[in-house]
Amino acid sequence: MNIKGFRRMLFGEKMPDRNDPKYKERYERDVEAGRRFARATHIDRAAAKVQNFANVHRRLFLVIVFSFVIGGLVWNIYRLTVVYRHNPSQRTATQMQDSVLRERHKALQEVEMREHEAGEL
Repeated sequence: MNIKGFRRMLFGEKMPDRNDPKYKERYERDVEAGRRFARATHIDRAAAKVQNFANVHRRLFLVIVFSFVIGGLVWNIYRLTVVYRHNPSQRTATQMQDSVLRERHKALQEVEMREHEAGEL
C-alpha cells in the first residue's frame, strides 16, 4: 500500500468503490485482466474441477480441507516446541580461545612425555 492509501485510511477519505462510476472502468479492466490471466494459466479449469468435486463429495472435501488445516496447525506446534526446547551451548570468544589453548598445551605435553620416555629407554 502506498502513502496515499495510508493517508486515506488515517484521515477517512472516501475509498474507491467498484460501483462508483468514477472507478467503474478501472475495476472492470482489472477484473478482465484477472480473468485473462486465469484462462492463460488454466487456473479457471482447475478451480472448476475442484468446485465440481466439492459439490459431488461434500463431506470428503471438508475432511480433506480440515485435515490440511489441522495438519498445518499440528506441524506448527511441533516446530514451535522443537525450537523452544533447542538450547544451543553459547560460548564466548574467550572460552573458545581458552579451549583451543588447552588442547594445544595438552598435545605439547603428550609429545614431551613421549620424547622423555624415548630418552629413558
